Amino acid sequence: MYQPRIRLAIVDDYAVVVAGVATFLANESIDVVETGASQSVLSDVDVVLFDTFAQIQGKGIDLEDFVRDSGAKVVVYSWNVQPEMVVQAIAGGARGYLSKVLTGPQIVNALKRVVAGEVVILPGNNESSVDGRGDWPGRSAGLSSREAEIIALITQGLSNQEIADRAFLSINSVKTYIRSAYRKMGVERRSQAVLWGVKHGFEPDTLRTIDPAFVVRRTP
Repeated sequence: MYQPRIRLAIVDDYAVVVAGVATFLANESIDVVETGASQSVLSDVDVVLFDTFAQIQGKGIDLEDFVRDSGAKVVVYSWNVQPEMVVQAIAGGARGYLSKVLTGPQIVNALKRVVAGEVVILPGNNESSVDGRGDWPGRSAGLSSREAEIIALITQGLSNQEIADRAFLSINSVKTYIRSAYRKMGVERRSQAVLWGVKHGFEPDTLRTIDPAFVVRRTP
């Protein structure tokens, strides 16, 4: 029986994050049709995979915009699997919430279930790390994905409390991640961290790519 490949758009404000996700999913029976920053998806796709790395609610295009503007099913892909975040995403219209600790085959199976009409929530058990799949700014400097996201939010001007509120973390947890990240970055003050972030790819991108090979949907 013919099983059509899932047509996927990957969305995040950071090109390196999008490219990392696209690279490992491209080998998992997925047609990565479009990748880009947080802007409306143009292509005919089955699923919009919304990577939450350093996303700030209310800036640019939010989850609800993708749900409203695309006929595709929206799935959130995140290291942040706090129950409050999951509830918020599903309430906003997402049809799935997947942890970044999942393997490629696990993600593909979850996306197939979403395309078939299920709401799929797979939080995983552990956060992604420096040795995890995908990519993110600062990885070459040894930053974990959580540390990198917090530095990205600092670079965008958020306070510690605003980061804690966004990520549903305690203020002490945020400070712990910041101290750890600062040691790896070789900085001591927030102003130095912002300058380091600007120099190392922590400012949001606006790049969109569409694979011309998949502009027209394949038929059996």
